[in-house]
Amino acid sequence: MLKIGVLGLQGAVREHVESIKACGAEAVVIKKKEELEQVDGLILPGGESTTMRKLIDQYGFMALLKKFAKQGKPMFGTCAGLILLAKEIVGYKEPHLGLLNVKVERNSFGRQRDSFEAALNIKGMDQPFTGVFIRAPHIVEAGEGVEVLCEHNGRIVAAREGQFLGCSFHPELTDDHRFMQLFIDMVKEAKKEKIV
Repeated sequence: MLKIGVLGLQGAVREHVESIKACGAEAVVIKKKEELEQVDGLILPGGESTTMRKLIDQYGFMALLKKFAKQGKPMFGTCAGLILLAKEIVGYKEPHLGLLNVKVERNSFGRQRDSFEAALNIKGMDQPFTGVFIRAPHIVEAGEGVEVLCEHNGRIVAAREGQFLGCSFHPELTDDHRFMQLFIDMVKEAKKEKIV
């Protein structure tokens, strides 16, 4: 059975765990560095990106997260997780992990009280997906090799580059597990390639 990790330092961890289980995979909440080795793919959940970065540094996760990526294992960032994955952040000199070739802007849909839901047309899905946006970032620019999966009102809100997947919204806050399934399929594919 596939093991999908959820970085459990801060943010919407439980909801991701439920969504992973609904897709028939095993969910592992990652709180210790050595647990990273047990999983086939990793989710960086929504939360507060600055706080998450402080905790990543405090618990010595940064080098291991980069190593995890170098091993070709898929990573999925939702909302704050997208900010952590991005190569560039508007108004910041340095990225966090700098893995996904996109430039993001934080809180670009407004504050907490401006949270909203929207029907999104996501590439490869035949029915609209309900996107839950909470203090969401958006992708200002998608670099070379990045496939844009979804736009909302002219802003890029989901993208994929190889083993990396990122979205502005919170797919785990709905009962629709298609976006999680997309990530799990990426993990299956990556695992298959390793065996071959």
